Amino acid sequence: MAKLIHSMIRVLDETRSVGFYEMAFGLAVADRIAFDDFTLIYMSNAESGFELELTVNKGQSGPYDLGSGYGHLAVSVGDLEAEHARLRAAGLTPKDIKVLNAPGGGGARFFFIEDPDGYKIEVLERSWRFR
Repeated sequence: MAKLIHSMIRVLDETRSVGFYEMAFGLAVADRIAFDDFTLIYMSNAESGFELELTVNKGQSGPYDLGSGYGHLAVSVGDLEAEHARLRAAGLTPKDIKVLNAPGGGGARFFFIEDPDGYKIEVLERSWRFR
């Protein structure tokens, strides 16, 4: 059986992006591998074995075109209001908390935040199917 282990996004500024993911989600650099043309930075935390791979392409001077195919990453938290307040107090700009009720029952409470490169991250309350 396959096991999801990481997702990769391209970022423009390593320091800025690493700082964001450290502050926003408690991720730490698990590994950093520099190649001639690019650098891979793997970030993770003790909550999950899943890693976020930041790819910094050397020579990239402008923002990446995120296109219409990318959706979002998602993380879950135990206390949605506290996390929203913490991110706001840290000077970040989380969007408003929303509720989405599924037609067959159940639902989600969440908000979105964007990283320095414009990638959307959904922050979900741990409930229903989001553990």
